[in-house]
Amino acid sequence: MERCSRNPILTRKDIPSISPLLTDVTSVFNPGAVKHHGGYHLILRVQARSRETFLMLAESAEGVSFVIRPEIVKFHGIEEVKDKIYHIYDARITELEGAFYIMFAMDMDSGCQLGLGRTKDFKKFEFLGITSTEDIRNGVIFPEKVGGRYLRMDRPNRARMEGGPTSGSTIWLSESDDLIQWKPAAPLINGRFHYWDEFIGSGPPPVKTGEGWLHIYHGLATHFGSASIYQAGVVLLDLKDPSKVLGRCRGNILEPREPYELVGQVPNVVFPSGMIVEHYDKDGYARPDSVVKIYYGAADTVVALAETTIRDLLAAAKEEEIPAGRTPRADSKAK
Repeated sequence: MERCSRNPILTRKDIPSISPLLTDVTSVFNPGAVKHHGGYHLILRVQARSRETFLMLAESAEGVSFVIRPEIVKFHGIEEVKDKIYHIYDARITELEGAFYIMFAMDMDSGCQLGLGRTKDFKKFEFLGITSTEDIRNGVIFPEKVGGRYLRMDRPNRARMEGGPTSGSTIWLSESDDLIQWKPAAPLINGRFHYWDEFIGSGPPPVKTGEGWLHIYHGLATHFGSASIYQAGVVLLDLKDPSKVLGRCRGNILEPREPYELVGQVPNVVFPSGMIVEHYDKDGYARPDSVVKIYYGAADTVVALAETTIRDLLAAAKEEEIPAGRTPRADSKAK
């Protein structure tokens, strides 16, 4: 992948002040991304000095220079949730059936839950409901039904890192008839103990290609002792039965190397959360030669951009896979 020469493309200094909640903010990172009517839209995670998180919308004509709307994204109807929502963050955007569905994490007393919103014009946003019943995050919805059902990938938080919060070592495929009630269908991939992706989670929503569903995920290496490292990888799933894994990269496709990725609020982090494919064929498949823009959070502090092609991502997914090794148990203390 090739990093944008103008990285980081968004920093805390780009965020307009919205008194009293957002003034001289701490950071901006982990954007959801989509292209609509020729324009690029990011839904940003913005962190205030209170350490509260808010969602804001950024727009661009060419995908690099963004203008941020001076307002907080508000989902009509979310105020009816009875339990307290402490934070809303890490939006993933899927274009589906004529609308844009936004799945995001919500920190609540019950743990992290997955909320679902919808917009058709990026002006009005509605809250559809809480779509989870356990501590879970990294929910991403497929851009079309498969086998007559809605599908998503998600990551239950069932493993705990030493000295850290609960995380997860398995990405699951879940299914639904209405986008609100979901049930697990099959485990997809596990973290690979001792390698670059011990703990894992989904990145942007999957992309339909002629060879399968192409999906970028993040992996966390914890075995260095003094530091954990967030990286990005790619997996390929069967088009008709996405529970079948056709390929998975051996090495990561993006790792922290630049100063803005190595130093920040959380050092050593590249966290892919938005993916835009520039060209599809007439049947809706991503063209192999299409440029792909990957928007990612760097060091939980800024937003950065890297580019590649569908062909290169497919090649990475076909690498000879390393042994799966032992999957950390839910009660394990990874080091």
